[in-house]
Amino acid sequence: MTGSSARAGGLPPWALWLAPCRPAGRPASIGRVSDGSEVAAVRVMLVDDQPPVLRVMAALVEETPGFEVMGRAASGEEAVTMAATLLPDLVVMDVNLPGIDGLEATRRILTRRPATVVLLVSTYDEEAGPSLVAESGAAAYVTKAAFGPDRLEGVWSGS
Repeated sequence: MTGSSARAGGLPPWALWLAPCRPAGRPASIGRVSDGSEVAAVRVMLVDDQPPVLRVMAALVEETPGFEVMGRAASGEEAVTMAATLLPDLVVMDVNLPGIDGLEATRRILTRRPATVVLLVSTYDEEAGPSLVAESGAAAYVTKAAFGPDRLEGVWSGS
């Protein structure tokens, strides 16, 4: 399957395990948070130690209707601290970070606020996703190359 066919309606192989990773009680519609209240947009926090990658991820989030970037962190420790303050709805978390890695940062964020949805991203192959998700408690995994509006909407809606 090519990248263009995935965008044309075909699903990449990892999409088959996205739905089972949806946290219990997650809202299926954009614009609602776990307590059922409506929000103007899904508030997204981005975590990556490479500024150019953060800029690209931010542009992709901002072009996705119903989503807005509310914070950016460059390390696992910074992500944990920022998430405790900003209370994001969705965190896009790089796996490889300086200090504590993205898996440990995800565990800490979810321990403090289980309603947060975490999408892991990395350059690892798609096949690495299920074990990374299981180890961290994240909702899903996507390669950085496949990250885009459709993946963002998919993890939020649980499909």
